[in-house]
Amino acid sequence: MYESGYVIDFCSQDLEREVLDRFRKIVAILPSECKIFREPWDVSTVLCLDFSLCPYQLEPVKENADILIRTAQQLRLGKSILFRYNNQLKAFRQVA
Repeated sequence: MYESGYVIDFCSQDLEREVLDRFRKIVAILPSECKIFREPWDVSTVLCLDFSLCPYQLEPVKENADILIRTAQQLRLGKSILFRYNNQLKAFRQVA
């Protein structure tokens, strides 16, 4: 139980940031320049990895997508992982 007077100041953005930070820590293959975010896609949510600041890392990370998929499943981050370069979709992998 929480101590009286102790206030948890979390909003959905804080929780979203926390789980995405946890994803980054678990999958050490992601370069720090890679942007990670989630967005709605049709009736589901997808995990987006944007390599606009590190395009040379896109192919090596795609080749090791298994760890990304397992971690996204574990953290329930979405149905698919999208690999992007700016607004261009370069590849996607199904999670579920």
